[in-house]
Amino acid sequence: MPGTLYLVPTPIGNLSDLSPRAVETLSQADFIAAEDTRVTLKLLNHFTIKKPMVAYYRHNTAAGGQTILKRLLDGETCALVSDAGTPAVSDPGEEMVRLCVDHGVEVIALPGPCALTTALSVSGLPTGRFTFEGFLAMNKKNRRDHLNSLKNEARTMIFYEAPHKLLTTLEDLAAVFGPDRSVALCRELTKLHEEVVRTTLGAAAARYAQQPPKGEFVLVVAGTEPAKEEEPDLDAALAQVAALRREGAPLKEAVRQVSDALGLKRNLLYAMALEADKQ
Repeated sequence: MPGTLYLVPTPIGNLSDLSPRAVETLSQADFIAAEDTRVTLKLLNHFTIKKPMVAYYRHNTAAGGQTILKRLLDGETCALVSDAGTPAVSDPGEEMVRLCVDHGVEVIALPGPCALTTALSVSGLPTGRFTFEGFLAMNKKNRRDHLNSLKNEARTMIFYEAPHKLLTTLEDLAAVFGPDRSVALCRELTKLHEEVVRTTLGAAAARYAQQPPKGEFVLVVAGTEPAKEEEPDLDAALAQVAALRREGAPLKEAVRQVSDALGLKRNLLYAMALEADKQ
């Protein structure tokens, strides 16, 4: 009988965020698949956990995935972790999960630390509907194409960014979405130098042009404002009603045609037409 793949979220900064259930799962797993075994070893040592580890990262997903899958199919249990946060979210663990699903291996996800939801909740921007866009492409054209596809996005948008690319990304965001678009820049979440800057894209670009950024960032960008509906021109509507009546249309029929065409309430337009007749 196949074993189980456990997705174990690890702290994004503060080690106290590792849950008791996560500690128990790591302790009981037959082995741990880690993005960087050196990073995970520090975490395991902190919690006095000793387990064999295998490396599973973006450049060895094919070979590493098959090795892990074979052990799972042989009945072992595996705890999959990333360097920080929830595995399989903007993370090569996504491919491991798909491999397990395709081969009938049970996958169990533990809740826990995630930079995405942490940044969204503290951003001060709408949280009811959002889209996670992850890391933008290094290539300028591909990056711009990605952002242009989001020009009319009304949902809050979330991006991950490294410090050395932050300024370029902010300049591109401001160019595509406009310098006045609201943004929350969440830096080093849960760590000693955690900081949340709520500003506009233009102001953020100017800030970090003068102050080189440090640490990992999550950018939470406001969606586009819905287009304001134009107020109907009631005088023009009355003029259209009058024109139809001169052509022989009864008042009710003239009101029906104009209100349907302009999206006006019939009762309102009818009352206004009657009032106009009295004048």
